[in-house]
Amino acid sequence: MTAEKPPLVLLHGVTMSARAWDQVIPLLTDRHEVVALTALGHHGGQAADGPVRVSDLVDNAERQLDDLGWDRPHLAGNSLGGWMAVELARRGRASSVCALSPAGFWATGTSGQIHGTKVLRREARITGLTRPVLPALFRSGAVRRFGMRNIAVHGNRLTAEQALAAADDLLGCTVIADILGTPEEIAPMDPLPCPITLAWSEHDAVLPVAVNGQVAQKRLPEARFTVLPGVGHVPMIDNPGLVAEAILESTRVLP
Repeated sequence: MTAEKPPLVLLHGVTMSARAWDQVIPLLTDRHEVVALTALGHHGGQAADGPVRVSDLVDNAERQLDDLGWDRPHLAGNSLGGWMAVELARRGRASSVCALSPAGFWATGTSGQIHGTKVLRREARITGLTRPVLPALFRSGAVRRFGMRNIAVHGNRLTAEQALAAADDLLGCTVIADILGTPEEIAPMDPLPCPITLAWSEHDAVLPVAVNGQVAQKRLPEARFTVLPGVGHVPMIDNPGLVAEAILESTRVLP
């Protein structure tokens, strides 16, 4: 009889959805039972009732873990999802965490937060204005690469259909203003509640490793820190295999 595969939950970034992990999931299922969640107020997820904070998204994710019957799964998250994974670990709900360029490692109101939120607000505004012509524009790999330059080095690796789906996820997110304007941040943790890996994208244009990555290392000094070469803020676009390797390495810390 084979042993049960340990559960692994994937958490996406702000304005995205569970399908952000579509290219990564097949690379994880030999080792884990994998579920990708869609966050509260995001396209395809539970509707948000009024203004929300990141803590509300974490509450909602915790309820989803309860519905799955998973007390302490392995967690992996990108950007906002990495932040949520760290906070779930703080609540004792994780066996391990792999946080890929996690948000929340800033001092509220400083450049470490303001830069990233400005980039994402601009992306949302441009996407809204250009949505009617995106099906035609996204036929060009060069346009996909240029249009996604702030979140990926090789946006052209997405198909036109995948790029359009990502645009619709962005436009379908009802809580973007709440999340980008949040006064919250990740508080220090020492010691850690479980093994945590901080895997930062080398070419992160939203949360640069030289700024936010340094804050993360100070606030979580016991966390394993690594830089993922050749990828942007959403590394699942640029190199799904590298992302899968980082996640699997983080889950190997436990038997």
